Amino acid sequence: MKNILSINKQAIYGGLITTTIIALGVFLLGNISGYEAKKLLTSSMQGLNMLCNTIVLASATILALLLTLLGISTGSETKLKETHYKQVLNIAKFDTILFISALVLFQFFNIPITEADNVDVSWYKYIYWATLFSSSVISGMMVATVLMLYGTVSNIIAIVGLKKSDHRLLINEDEEDKTTKES
Repeated sequence: MKNILSINKQAIYGGLITTTIIALGVFLLGNISGYEAKKLLTSSMQGLNMLCNTIVLASATILALLLTLLGISTGSETKLKETHYKQVLNIAKFDTILFISALVLFQFFNIPITEADNVDVSWYKYIYWATLFSSSVISGMMVATVLMLYGTVSNIIAIVGLKKSDHRLLINEDEEDKTTKES
């Protein structure tokens, strides 16, 4: 876990900043009553459903694109360090968590809670805050995933496309000799 954080520090910071900005915007709404929360929930459910749906589709697409990235990585003449493949694995893990989270939230947001007669009005403000908090978290996770993917793709472009021979993810001759001797 510590390795994931150190390798993807910028992406994690980007996701946390996004989550904080969105949560701060929500927090600035101030304290609302149960009736106001119910009204706001009713009007925001369609947008929250769309957000979750978009994130589910995007994260599934990212997982598929990671397979293409792996094909390019293994198909090139250059030999990449284990770190590159760990980065791709970290993106896949993080993206899978995002996919599942967005899918579960999508299902929760489809429950017609505002039309239920047996829910006490005071609960709506807690439900409202929980939906806004959870949507800000998955938005931040999406930003972090895209930033992690950007870093990995830019490394592959530098190595495969621009043919940089001194990239930090390339195995140099000394490391290749050492690996061969250990085998």
